[in-house]
Amino acid sequence: MATDESVTPRGEVLKRWCHYMEWLDRLGYATAGFSLLILGMLIFLHAWYLFLVVLFTKAGDVALLSAGLKLLNDLLLVIILLELFRTVVRFLQTEVLTLEPYLAVGIIACTRRILTASAELSHQLHMTDMQFYQYLMDVGLNVLVILVLIIAVFMIRKRPAAGNSAIA
Repeated sequence: MATDESVTPRGEVLKRWCHYMEWLDRLGYATAGFSLLILGMLIFLHAWYLFLVVLFTKAGDVALLSAGLKLLNDLLLVIILLELFRTVVRFLQTEVLTLEPYLAVGIIACTRRILTASAELSHQLHMTDMQFYQYLMDVGLNVLVILVLIIAVFMIRKRPAAGNSAIA
């Protein structure tokens, strides 16, 4: 049978290992968050660079419209990355993971997909009925997902402030 003297050093070792694992966990979140921020900044700069190149080298409304839609698509991706970055920072500050930022990311991602599908459709010269129905299904499904996510955000905001929207 073990005595208290033999349990104490073992408990201290376990406590030290848990401390190291928690530190590594926080370091992992910090590096992932920093990576999201750097990636967002690089995508932002690259998107504007491509937009300006098209703006100054190609003339015409079609080129401007195409470049503008591509810029909008990339900017929405940057917003998604920044929202994820903000979520990581908030988690590191509070150690509470909230659900609402992920719902916002889903809404932005679906909106981005609708814009992308619309841009692809606008550049199609000849479209079959099947392609058009696939486009309608894609847009319709994304609109439905957006509505469900908006309802989820509304429900989370209407809940009592007992912290039910957090995962501790």
